[in-house]
Amino acid sequence: MSESTRRVGLPCPACSPDLETVHEVLREGGQATVRCTECDHVHKTALSEERTVERDVVVSQDGESFTATTEPPAEESLAVGEEFLLDTDEAIMTVRITSLEVADGRVEAATAEDIETIWSRAVGNVSVNATVHPKSGAHDETRGETLHVPGDYEFVVGATDDLGDFEFTVEGIHLRDDARGYDHEKLDHDRDSAVAKDVNRLYLRDETSDAWSAW
Repeated sequence: MSESTRRVGLPCPACSPDLETVHEVLREGGQATVRCTECDHVHKTALSEERTVERDVVVSQDGESFTATTEPPAEESLAVGEEFLLDTDEAIMTVRITSLEVADGRVEAATAEDIETIWSRAVGNVSVNATVHPKSGAHDETRGETLHVPGDYEFVVGATDDLGDFEFTVEGIHLRDDARGYDHEKLDHDRDSAVAKDVNRLYLRDETSDAWSAW
C-alpha cells in the first residue's frame, strides 16, 4: 500500500484527449486538480470517489501481537512481503505483510476487498537474535545476544561493527522466510549483506575481548 501521491488514469486534454494517461492528483475536491505525467499539463476534472474497506491488521512485535485497522482502497492488490505505514493507537509504524487471510484460508496475494485479515510484523525497529562466540573461537563459550536496531540497519558478512559497548564481526546471516530479493537463505560470503528486518539470526564473533564469561 503506497503512501505516495495518488495517481489515476484520465484523458489529458493537451496530449491525449481520447486515451487515458497517468495523472498525479495535486488537490482533491469536487473539481480535483491533476497533472498529466506524460506532458505535465495541469487541469481540473471530477474524480470518482475511491471506495475503501476497513480491514483488521494483526501486528507481531518482539514476540507479542496486537490488532489494529487500516482502510485500503477496495480494489488495491496486496501481497506478502509488501510494507506499509499503519496508524495504531500507540504510534505510526512500518509493518510488513506476512500472510493474507481470505474466506478460503491464507493466500500470498489478494485484493483488499477479498481480504478478511492482514497478518504482519513491525519492521521499523526490530530485535535481531544473534549467536556470539569469543574471539578465541572456543565454541563451548558461545552465548546468545539480542540486538535492537532500526529495521533498515545493514549487517555485512566480514565487516566489524559496534553497537554500544559490543564490538563484533559478522560471520553469517540467516534470513527470515518473508525476506525478498536475496539469492540464498543463508549468507556467509564476504560482503554478503542484509538489512535487520530481513534477518532471522546473526552469527557473530565477539571483538570486545579475548575472554569473557556468560555472566
